[in-house]
Amino acid sequence: MRRVKVLFDHDVPFLLAHGGFQTQIQNMMWSVRAVGIESEPLRWWDESQKADIIHFFGRPSSGYFDFVRQKGFKFVFFPLLTGVSARAPWKLALQRIAFGTARNVAPFLKWRLGWDAFLGADACVTSTKWEAHLMSYIFGSSPERVHVVPNGIEDVFLKNPGIERGPWLVCTATITERKRVLEIAQAAVQVQRPVWFIGKPYGQNDPYAQQFIKFAQANPKFVRFEGPIQDRKKLAEAYWQARGFVLLSTMETLSLSSAEAAAAECPLLLTDQEWAHEAYGDTATYCPLVSVEKTGEALRKFYDAAPSLPKPRKPMPWVQIGEMFKSIYTQITKR
Repeated sequence: MRRVKVLFDHDVPFLLAHGGFQTQIQNMMWSVRAVGIESEPLRWWDESQKADIIHFFGRPSSGYFDFVRQKGFKFVFFPLLTGVSARAPWKLALQRIAFGTARNVAPFLKWRLGWDAFLGADACVTSTKWEAHLMSYIFGSSPERVHVVPNGIEDVFLKNPGIERGPWLVCTATITERKRVLEIAQAAVQVQRPVWFIGKPYGQNDPYAQQFIKFAQANPKFVRFEGPIQDRKKLAEAYWQARGFVLLSTMETLSLSSAEAAAAECPLLLTDQEWAHEAYGDTATYCPLVSVEKTGEALRKFYDAAPSLPKPRKPMPWVQIGEMFKSIYTQITKR
């Protein structure tokens, strides 16, 4: 029986932007290979590449999607609905109306914003049930073609290295405004509870990142920042020795860093958003998007209670995620 071959593509080169989505894509590629699916990155310069499926991460233009259809490939796409999923219900209702109207009266917007993929893809994939609902509710995706596939976790994060928990909370995130790392650092200093930040900015000249770095350097007793940890084993050790994990983004999908922390049995303090409740339920602690002062109060309570908090739900290993994608690929190639 001929093996299915998949080409992976993404709209932003890893050279230009890093973060959890890059790690997620790389692990997804590994996971499908581990279960017998032939896969490789799409080489834009190589017209001789062969495949059955193009698996696109992000939102393709309608022109891209049209070419995929003309060439006869099956098409799977995994958009990030980070901003949409964080909106209030009344804003989502308005967006739904606006989308339906624009689709009929302003087709040029449909072409420019890549809406055709939501309507015509062989499979639309997302990490949470909430985003799956939004794909149909907002963008009109057919429910039977929408699939929920959560993030997996690398084995290295599941193995306890025998390290005792230390005094530092840990926050693993890109140093950018959306992740609110400066506000968390300010809250940590305010309530005198130490937080270790692991990550890097998109660019060293970013004003928000520079402000965060300057603040961290001025407050080393409660704010630790040494940049990213590239070695996955050392990153796992950081989670296993942390007193707790903090991620208070304004917008988020199913956070990969929270899954890494959960695998290491690290207590979680997360933004009070739909994705977090769906993933962790009553095994995590939640904080609304509030002022630095209110965030400090939540941080202090979480820090003091951390040793007695329940262990968060553990994510599935990536090989199980690969099996889920294999099932999707097999299903659509039979149509």
